[in-house]
Amino acid sequence: MDEIIKDTDIIDTTKTEGMTAGEMLRNARTTGRRKREMQTIAKQLCIREDFLQALEDGNYAALPEVVYILGFARNYAIELGLDPKVVIEKIKHELGLNNECRLSNEDSVFANKKGEAECAKRELPKVMPLLKKAWAYIVKNWKWSAGIASGVLLIIIILVIAFSGSGNKAEDLSAGTQVVTSNDPSEPAYTQPVRERFGIKNRDKATIILQANKNAGEVGTWVQIEDAHGKKEISQILFPGDIFYMPVGNGYKGTFGNVAGIDFWVNGVLAPTVRASRNAKVAITAENLLTPANK
Repeated sequence: MDEIIKDTDIIDTTKTEGMTAGEMLRNARTTGRRKREMQTIAKQLCIREDFLQALEDGNYAALPEVVYILGFARNYAIELGLDPKVVIEKIKHELGLNNECRLSNEDSVFANKKGEAECAKRELPKVMPLLKKAWAYIVKNWKWSAGIASGVLLIIIILVIAFSGSGNKAEDLSAGTQVVTSNDPSEPAYTQPVRERFGIKNRDKATIILQANKNAGEVGTWVQIEDAHGKKEISQILFPGDIFYMPVGNGYKGTFGNVAGIDFWVNGVLAPTVRASRNAKVAITAENLLTPANK
């Protein structure tokens, strides 16, 4: 289910090392043999034109939350023949997600271990004087300190004995009881733990279920499902584990930013590999998914 990107479609990013992410995107769109109109790309990717303009301008404040910025940038970069990893890393750097000690709750998920270590080093000099004062107090009042330490240790021992005894009683009570767990027959054995559910109203009758798999990555994969009249049932970035219950009926088609990042379940059975270009509309029917036309 891996989306195939030809090497000839990827622009050499060594020539754009000094550029910002926005400059790279604008340069790829407006120069060379791959000149493109932003309006055309916006329609193909189903991303608002003003969002693409904000990416090129580096005006990230005009965009939704960070995860959507990275998702839009990934799809835009792929469409323009750029390496999406390079563009995303530049945006993270521009947003200060790689080296800031203090991040908002929204951005903190992107903080890496190296950044945490650097922050800890900076805070250590502030803590050392407090530790020295505490040690000096303990040495000066060692009798009181020893008494307190002995009391705490005694309490811990009592608690350990009490809880270990109650644990044995619980095991004895459960020994004669058989716990039976049942799985909902309408839910397949997903390849990823379920994260979020969409299309809940279709859950009881759905025969086709979509789930984002690990190939969706940290930026997720964009999914849009339309009925025969063009009405959108969902237009959403799904992250690994997210599922969507398809409404019952024929005529539904799906467009995917990264079709390799989606598992298609038909009546509880994982459908074979589905291959399609990013902008192709895939017929979401049991017949098409179980016997894909593109092999």
